[in-house]
Amino acid sequence: MKLDYRALGLKSGLEIHIQLNTRRKLFCECPPVLRDDEPHFRVARRLYVALSELGAVDPAAAWEVRKQRAYVYEGYRDTTCLVELDEEPPHMPDEEALATAVATAKIFNAKPYDEIYVMRKIVVDGSNTSGFQRTMLVAHDGRAKILGYDIGVDTIALEEDAARKIKEEGKVVYYRLDRLGIPLVEISTSPMSYEPQEVEEVAWIIGYSVKVTGRAKRGIGTVRQDVNVSIAGGAKTEIKGVPQLDLIPKVIEYEVLRQLNLLKIKEELNNRGAPQPEGGPVDVTAVFANTRSKILRRVLDQGGAVYAVKAPGFQKLLGFEVQPGRRFGSELADYVRAWTELGGLIHSDELPGYGITADEVRELEQRLGVNAFILLSGADRRELEEAARVVVERMREAFRGVPEETRAANPDGTTRFMRPRPGAARMYPETDLPPIKITFEIEKKAEEIASRNLEAELNKLTSLGVNRDMAVRLIKSPWLDYFEDYISKYKVPPTLIASILLNTARALSREGVDVTPEKIESVLKALEAGAITKEAVEEVLRAMKEGEDALDAAKRLGLIRMPYEEVKKIVEQLVKEVGPDKALREAMRRYRGRVDASDVAKALEELGAAPGR
Repeated sequence: MKLDYRALGLKSGLEIHIQLNTRRKLFCECPPVLRDDEPHFRVARRLYVALSELGAVDPAAAWEVRKQRAYVYEGYRDTTCLVELDEEPPHMPDEEALATAVATAKIFNAKPYDEIYVMRKIVVDGSNTSGFQRTMLVAHDGRAKILGYDIGVDTIALEEDAARKIKEEGKVVYYRLDRLGIPLVEISTSPMSYEPQEVEEVAWIIGYSVKVTGRAKRGIGTVRQDVNVSIAGGAKTEIKGVPQLDLIPKVIEYEVLRQLNLLKIKEELNNRGAPQPEGGPVDVTAVFANTRSKILRRVLDQGGAVYAVKAPGFQKLLGFEVQPGRRFGSELADYVRAWTELGGLIHSDELPGYGITADEVRELEQRLGVNAFILLSGADRRELEEAARVVVERMREAFRGVPEETRAANPDGTTRFMRPRPGAARMYPETDLPPIKITFEIEKKAEEIASRNLEAELNKLTSLGVNRDMAVRLIKSPWLDYFEDYISKYKVPPTLIASILLNTARALSREGVDVTPEKIESVLKALEAGAITKEAVEEVLRAMKEGEDALDAAKRLGLIRMPYEEVKKIVEQLVKEVGPDKALREAMRRYRGRVDASDVAKALEELGAAPGR
């Protein structure tokens, strides 16, 4: 089904987080490096929520604390310090990161703040040892037209990255402190009415507008994007951690579908005159005393229980698909998994099933007095009661339509409930740092950084003869910095260098050939010296052994470029054999990789046998 996004009132927003490539972390002198060796120490902590300065508690923070989790932090004596452990006050922010954030504001024509204040944003999921993330609003209300897109930017912030999650063991979560404190620039857009595919392009433009400055880290995990989605009659939903740019259109499409289907469920509940779910769970353990269901049998054999939650009016709606492969029952199960340690639930629309018989279903209906219900099973009865409470709350939300919530992206583009949306009580001032003035030196450095922007980079590449499509591909690739280095060092046409990086290297990588910058540089040296032809590049790169240079590989393959005088003799003979019009093609066919097309053309010209004469 093709969706008419304009008619549906689709609004999308982006939050792009980009790690900066600085010498030190944002609030300490530690180097911003990730490590995989054995940590030198581990520290265990628990986090608790406190009232904000306004006397309120952030709902997202309260939700996290209710999980009662413990956190273990892993660190290194030589690359982490007491700031990351929250045992020492933060140092003044890194000026290099500040300059890059101000430069980002200039790129998007955003209005800088007169003074920058460090704020604390409450985060109690364990990813910050302090229980908050330090962030600074640098600029606001930006707007830029880049590559044909009109991009509004609400805010630009500079903040510290979170600790890196390593694993979970029950209620204990392990984090590594190496990533905590790495500077991030966060760019939050205004609501957009673009099509999902266009939103992906905007995300790329924003990310690469910072990357082309040379001040951003490169590689997997250095850029993270969150997507906000709403439709008319729906609600703003924040989708965290969309892992790849090309998944953004699918995430938006599936979220629109989810909101449309939740609105259909609301309409159907109202049409049925369904009552609001209420009351506590019912202990139905006795119904399954002799059950053959493996799921329930395992729980009961461990002394657990089975509870039922009545869902009057929800028959055939619990199994109603809201996203591909996900039903309204999946939404309820997400809440259960998020709020408790239970693995999920079973609902009446999928019964008989899971080993639960039709007779057991009939007995349940008789005991409950309804034919729509949720089954919860587990060893801890308090967990079951908590799960029942959140299921009832979520079903009550169904009568209002689409709840505002924060969701996580799944690899297939669908989403799952993550936590409630945060409130205004989440932010308060950092008490350990003074307001920050943007000095003349920082401003000057920002101007220098901002001068290298996406449009300027594209114009520079096209001025070298690289067509616009190839220029965009080059900027998107990891080869851009190498390209600029190569064109400054070697007298090889920029278009040929770009083609080797984007086409030849990519094709060989698909074959499993390891094409390194060192190999390409060796090939460029051989091209500049006239030792090989451009037609030989692919074969030479494919055949190069570890530690072997391009010239030696070409000699081994018999692909050394023929001297011009030898080419001229060959061309003279071919003109006699096949005629001037076919001589070029035949020379390239017979001596591919050994003769250069320009030498053949020159010989034909000198022999007065150029095609068309």
